[in-house]
Amino acid sequence: MLITLDPMGRVMGEPTGDVGDADALDAESLGFMCGLEVHQQLATGKLHSRQAGELHDVTIDSVPEKWPRVRRKLRVAQGESGKVDVAARFEAKRGRQFIYIQSPNSGLIELDDQPPDNHDEDAVNLTLTIAGLMRAHPVPLLQTMRKTVVDGSNTSGFQRTTLVATNGVISTPDGDVGVDVICLEEDSARKLETTSTKNGETVTWNLDRLGIPLVEIATAPEVRSPEHAKVTARVMGTILRDTRRVRRGLGSIRQDLNVSIACGDRVEIKGCQDLDWIPRIIRLEMSRQLHFYRLANSLRKQLSLPELPPDRRNTSAEVEAEVEAAAAAALPLVIHDVGEVFANCESKMVASSLADGAVMLAICLPYLGGNLGVKTEDSGGAQLPRLGRELASAAKLAGVAGIFHSDELPAYGISQGEVEAVKEALNMATTSETSSASSASTGDAFVLCCAPAWQAELALEAVVMRARMAWHRIRQEVRNVVISKGEPADGTTTAMRPLPGGARMYPETDIPPLPLVEAQWQSVLANLPPTREQRREILSDTGISDDQIMQLLDRQIDEEYLAGINIGGGKELAPGIAPLPAKAWATTLLDSTRKAVGEAVGCSETAIPLAALALSLQVRGDGGMTREGLVPLTADILSSGAWPLGGPANPSATSALIEEITTRAVAQGFRPADMGDLESIVDKVIAERADFIAERGMEAMGPLMGVVMAESGGAADGKAVSELLKQAIMKFL
Repeated sequence: MLITLDPMGRVMGEPTGDVGDADALDAESLGFMCGLEVHQQLATGKLHSRQAGELHDVTIDSVPEKWPRVRRKLRVAQGESGKVDVAARFEAKRGRQFIYIQSPNSGLIELDDQPPDNHDEDAVNLTLTIAGLMRAHPVPLLQTMRKTVVDGSNTSGFQRTTLVATNGVISTPDGDVGVDVICLEEDSARKLETTSTKNGETVTWNLDRLGIPLVEIATAPEVRSPEHAKVTARVMGTILRDTRRVRRGLGSIRQDLNVSIACGDRVEIKGCQDLDWIPRIIRLEMSRQLHFYRLANSLRKQLSLPELPPDRRNTSAEVEAEVEAAAAAALPLVIHDVGEVFANCESKMVASSLADGAVMLAICLPYLGGNLGVKTEDSGGAQLPRLGRELASAAKLAGVAGIFHSDELPAYGISQGEVEAVKEALNMATTSETSSASSASTGDAFVLCCAPAWQAELALEAVVMRARMAWHRIRQEVRNVVISKGEPADGTTTAMRPLPGGARMYPETDIPPLPLVEAQWQSVLANLPPTREQRREILSDTGISDDQIMQLLDRQIDEEYLAGINIGGGKELAPGIAPLPAKAWATTLLDSTRKAVGEAVGCSETAIPLAALALSLQVRGDGGMTREGLVPLTADILSSGAWPLGGPANPSATSALIEEITTRAVAQGFRPADMGDLESIVDKVIAERADFIAERGMEAMGPLMGVVMAESGGAADGKAVSELLKQAIMKFL
């Protein structure tokens, strides 16, 4: 079904679609809009300090005791506009304290005890390179801004971000997508632990990641469908990797989705690490927005209020103010202590919490009985949207484990008698003689929260605020994908915080603006890195397989491969190394040879110089060593001191090392046997084991390989032995 628009381009008619079948929802008819935000760590030093951009993989239990720790408490303040950002106001209510662990790559700037340095030059140039690849237009003056962040992930209470370019474009198979902005900003600290006390939460952060440069790329809302979002994210990731200067690995790139349908509103979804999940996550958000649009109109009918229009652009501010006042009057914030009701509760969680000093608080939610819902799944196995889950999500932002609500009770160790007692305490109509299902289907609802008093009160306040919003269109907010065991649980999301407003940003006064001159931009454009497709075309001319080509590109070692076969555009592994056989060099780079050498030497795989592997491969190709000698001889050269620090400095040094490797191959028994001698050994083995060959045929190859290798004293090349044996057995048969 095509979307129906009025002359002003607004949606007409009620949205259609089954909330229980998100995959069948029609994006176009629902007025679907979507844009992407990608945050990619850059492989440079930190952005505004000269600290190293390295990460220290520690947990709260493995942090070295010698690393300093400082304790801070952040407070909300007005922005330059004189307003307090809505997201900052919410975080301030949580009253959290923060412990910052100072890793070796964090100093006074990371602790906010010293003014920041200017931009890291490499990070700026790399961001400009990305802008060039996306055909964006740089701004003439790079002005750093402060973006308010009060969740504790930034010691200063803000994140520094700089607009670098605008108006770019990304070409995808399904059409172009505009790039609104490209920014350069600081990454945040890494959370290690959150602990709850009677007075508030304490969050511990590691400062190793704080300040690492991030490029933030925000597209225009021109993504055409949930599937197109996945394609666009993949293309953006490819462009970033084409620079060969971005970080790789888990957490180095993060995709956020900005999603809305006409009857809903913009929601930013974080935590989309797995690209294959993007279409499902988007469709479930479409379903959620549709569900709450319909719920809002259902609730409005109960209070005789005007319905929501199906297009948010037709929303009347006057009507919404009337609805807001009516919802606030219908759902007053009145908190009751009902702890006495649960003095003998069978729930172990409730009993232990009350014993530890927690309280059981309750609120009444008129008109919402039967509208909170219980856990059910859609056609794809994801939880259906329901108001009760949204209320729980709001409560959890205060740090509580969860809430109980009347639609799902009695359950979890809470009895029907306790449900009735709560209703009586809240002056609600009791229905002890009817089933819980029927009593929950109409009338009022209630919510319980068991936690320390301050936390339970804050949680229930958040519940009431969220419940009042059920009479409105879905609000603009930031949500997070539900993760279980490192993977999306089912594609659903939970609320994180309100969507930040304009009051969040204000100029950074400690960093001077950075002018961008035309010559610098033209130099960037003239030196853009080749794309993946251009690299593939170069590799395809070298005679290796398509599979090897893709592996070289995926591992980003194609330049090293080309240097080894001497078509690296001036790049070489070391002076004096002859061009290596293409297939043999590709195999050496892609198999476990480098890892095996690293294990033999006692260092990481990446610490093994490729030039050392190349020299050994050259000796082997010249007949100076066997295949089996490649790993032990390379390791011997590196660990014995024969390898000069930093690799060969000149061709003569390279020649000397080649001679040294050849000499050691002889001394250690890795010199290939003479072909004539090897043929004699093969003939001898064939003659001695004629009966075995007659019985096993070509299956005798494996066992006889070991015999020939032993007869040759281990000095035979395995490939040569295999070929000679194959030919000899075929002649025998």
